[in-house]
Amino acid sequence: MSIIEKALNKAKDQGREANIATDFSRATIRNTDRPRPISQAIPAFTGNGYEKNTNDISPSEVVEIDWQRLAELGFVTPDDINTQTIEEYRNIKRPLVSNAFGKSSLGIERSNLVLVTSSVPGEGKTFTAINLALSIANERDKNVLLIDADVARPSVSKTLGIKSSPGLIEYLEAPDMDFSDIVLATNMPGLSVVPAGKKHKYSTELLSSNKMSLLAQELSTRYPNRMVIFDSPPLLAATQGEVLAKLVGQVVLVIEAESTLQSMVMESVSKLAPCDVVLAVFNKSQGHMDGSYYAYGQYAH
Repeated sequence: MSIIEKALNKAKDQGREANIATDFSRATIRNTDRPRPISQAIPAFTGNGYEKNTNDISPSEVVEIDWQRLAELGFVTPDDINTQTIEEYRNIKRPLVSNAFGKSSLGIERSNLVLVTSSVPGEGKTFTAINLALSIANERDKNVLLIDADVARPSVSKTLGIKSSPGLIEYLEAPDMDFSDIVLATNMPGLSVVPAGKKHKYSTELLSSNKMSLLAQELSTRYPNRMVIFDSPPLLAATQGEVLAKLVGQVVLVIEAESTLQSMVMESVSKLAPCDVVLAVFNKSQGHMDGSYYAYGQYAH
């Protein structure tokens, strides 16, 4: 029995932590289908965003996030102090950051690339992806690039108040577009955002293209001190999530407590077999659960 199965069974007996409880499990299967390093460089990543050629991103390109609105929606914001949400996301991000930058990163390929997904829509993956990005960027020595890769139902831009802008799809489709053209700096130091871009009938093919593989490789190897978080489509609702999972070193699987069927969770886990690390977050939980519920270990397939 896998650690996720044990956690699900234990959750039924013990109840659930208020708002969010976490169960962390580490996969041992390595992804062997990795793109080779590329010689052409994408623009240098500095400060709040990317440099385009030799010029910094101008102030007119900075996205002004409405922190008051985000706070009302329950998100982590820079002005929050010791709230329950902050503490919860500190617990969630700790293993991710350790795997990306600490001793745990040894043996994890592309450890600084993190995919946030779920089994089905509505489980809170975008809420988790944005909160993780905000929580990590809130650390003084960390930079985060948040990429909306849920190209069929993008939510990151809408949530953050970003107006229609070229994004990931345009970059993958256009042979002459620089990556800097789709990166938006924000009014939070250390946080940049890439919108999903326009809807495209061949979005799956674009996300599974060699250009996307090369981009993931470049983001990982050229900028190893930056965390890149992808908000992905649900694994059982679209094929893009499974495609993207092969490009990252860590995956966060968001599970809606007391709602998502265990069979769905295990089907999603099977699709994540090539991933180095799989972490699970129980979202929308009710009641209280003691700290003994938090687990971090290996699971077998």
